[in-house]
Amino acid sequence: MNPLDPIKNKYLQEGLVIPAHPLALKANRKLDETHQRALSRYYLASGAGGMAVGVHSTQFEIRDKQYGLLAPVLKMAMEEVQAAKPKKPFLMVSGIVGDTDQALEEAYLAKSLGYDLGLLSAGGLGDWSETQLIRRAEKVAELIPLFGFYLQPSAGGRLLSHEFWKDFAAIPNVHAIKMAPFNRYQTLDVVRAVCASERKHEIALYTGNDDNIVADLLSSFSFMVDGQLVTKRIVGGLLGHWAVWTSKAVALLNRVKDCLDRDEGDMADLLALGVQITDTNAAIFDPSHQFKGCIPGIHEVLRRQGLLQGRWCLNPQEVLSPGQMEEIDRVYSDYPELNDDDFVKKHLSAFLKPRQGER
Repeated sequence: MNPLDPIKNKYLQEGLVIPAHPLALKANRKLDETHQRALSRYYLASGAGGMAVGVHSTQFEIRDKQYGLLAPVLKMAMEEVQAAKPKKPFLMVSGIVGDTDQALEEAYLAKSLGYDLGLLSAGGLGDWSETQLIRRAEKVAELIPLFGFYLQPSAGGRLLSHEFWKDFAAIPNVHAIKMAPFNRYQTLDVVRAVCASERKHEIALYTGNDDNIVADLLSSFSFMVDGQLVTKRIVGGLLGHWAVWTSKAVALLNRVKDCLDRDEGDMADLLALGVQITDTNAAIFDPSHQFKGCIPGIHEVLRRQGLLQGRWCLNPQEVLSPGQMEEIDRVYSDYPELNDDDFVKKHLSAFLKPRQGER
């Protein structure tokens, strides 16, 4: 078993901002290396505590043979981290999908490139039993430390029971779980399972619920386990929403932590801010159309900032939904304090600077 570095694990358990890295493409839908690297540099400069690459926001199609982009994209992100030499531990998370053989192959690739954790998704395995999924996870955990992932069905995931998450939490090399069912009942299934686990103090809970970010981070979750009250918090986020306006996301998490440490202060203001963030997420992630425009929505914000050249996805049918552009315009106008356009503008030339030998 390959364990997680203890110092990095300490940071993971304390709570980090981990943006889900998008994919930068040119108009011909070929990889745009300059802007791909610029995004990684942006997340590093923003103060994020890690990056998740090869995940839903990076587009699962990068694994298709016709594109062959998984290894190059993972490698580019890692090269930027190594070049930046961040002062604090920076956690690199690689998305892992597919049947057991594919998942093991992707885990081996991620580990060989220096990634710390594998974000293991059950997407596309709707016909597998939960027992089969646990066995798959156990095998992958022998190669790389695991970040569990509850992905909502509308984004390609599947429903998973409380019993599944109890079994998953028992896997020794699981260090965190991202909850992104966009559903309070299913989120509680995971939290309650971890609270009941003997490993409850070894597993960090991260929100992926883009519709409820601030409330997730502020909430205390308590359950009776064998007659004892057990309490857990969601300590950070691994989010597609945090792929945009990332420096403001870092400030938000720091503000939440400060509020919780003081056990007083601006709880009400933070909850009100949470409503604004959810409203902006509705514009960007397109729940009105079952999230069909979520990746183009992320791309549109990054395009406006100059971090992408366009909204192009590998799938030409993946475009903004009707009315989505107007909604993004609206939230930009209504909540100007949420964007970090000034931060990006200040550093954009550095983000876009070509690497030596880059084409």
